[in-house]
Amino acid sequence: MVFLGSFQTLSICKDAAGIAGNISALVLFVSPVPTFRRIIRNESTEQFSGLPYIYALLNCIICAWYGSPLISSDNLSVTTVNSVGAVFQIVYIILFIIYAEKTEKVRVIGLLLAVLGIFAVIVIGSLLIIDLDVRHVAIGFLSSASLVSMLASPLFIIAPNGIGTVLAIIQLVLFSYYKNASRDNSVVPLLVSHDMINGKEELNFQTWAAVEEGRLSSS
Repeated sequence: MVFLGSFQTLSICKDAAGIAGNISALVLFVSPVPTFRRIIRNESTEQFSGLPYIYALLNCIICAWYGSPLISSDNLSVTTVNSVGAVFQIVYIILFIIYAEKTEKVRVIGLLLAVLGIFAVIVIGSLLIIDLDVRHVAIGFLSSASLVSMLASPLFIIAPNGIGTVLAIIQLVLFSYYKNASRDNSVVPLLVSHDMINGKEELNFQTWAAVEEGRLSSS
């Protein structure tokens, strides 16, 4: 009796966690709406990147595949919510392609085709795994990895900019250092040459004076 009650409690907690997860996922899927309202209004993607939506699409389709009956036996809700998410991401990507500049358009289209190719390989590869438990674990691992990549995708944008900033600062420091060093070096030869010139003038004067003195003595 106690075991039955514990099982029911566990089942209720699982269902509650699933519902909460689906609600949070839907909120996450609709969060870019204000961004795309701005893009549509300005008819430009401005400085926004399409990379997060590419990663989000990859995560949604892999998680949807993970929840399908071919991979999991009781995760149909995972397939449902992630299918909705995939539709949202496809709409976002289409809008981004419409309003992006030509180079960014080509880049996003290439990434989209790459994502679809990767998903096709995952589907075919998973179907070739005969052991259902191994298939379930393998796709579960891939869905977790895709989720991490989706959440970490803004870091891929920040990191190059951060590295670029550090390198730019180093370049400025080196430029300032060598500029000052070259200025000091350019001053030293002038002083030396000036002293040398003075020395030569003094030597020439002494030689001329000696010659004149000898000439006067002889006369």
